[in-house]
Amino acid sequence: MSLVLLSAVVVLGILSVLRVQSAGWPRFLTVGLHRNLALMTLVFLALHILTAVVDPFTHLGWLAAVVPFSSYYRTFWLGLGTIAFELLLAIVLTSLVRGFIGQAAWRLVHWLTYAAWPFAVLHGVGTGTDAWSAWLFTLQAFCVIAVLAAVGYRFMTGSRDPLADARSSFQDAVDRREPR
Repeated sequence: MSLVLLSAVVVLGILSVLRVQSAGWPRFLTVGLHRNLALMTLVFLALHILTAVVDPFTHLGWLAAVVPFSSYYRTFWLGLGTIAFELLLAIVLTSLVRGFIGQAAWRLVHWLTYAAWPFAVLHGVGTGTDAWSAWLFTLQAFCVIAVLAAVGYRFMTGSRDPLADARSSFQDAVDRREPR
């Protein structure tokens, strides 16, 4: 569930940056849903970490949840999950202090999502006991396809600034206006 929610958060984040909207889907809905799903993702991620730490089969302990590659159990794959968690934690913390650190610093840290998400996917593939079952493989494939499609769409749109064309058109209109 954490991967599905995180994938939805990434896709909605990309769509909100691109200011995607339609008559049936206003832009404020994308931004609000992105924020709320991000919070729900954190709840499911906390439950995931808690249940993994207290699981008697793995005997992970809290150290493995916060120090990458410190677990004896599936060390590499759990380390990727720990890194993904810490990157997401950095994103959450900077979002909470966004007004203090400024938009540019917040955006720079928010780009870590593009690193956290693949680490989370790889963590799930390498650690999950049923990762290669048909249902979970299909779900993971759907998440990967959705995020890659959103990232591809973002790069195909060209401008990193979704308002650049509007500002350019406005400036052209101002420049053509005759002085009084």
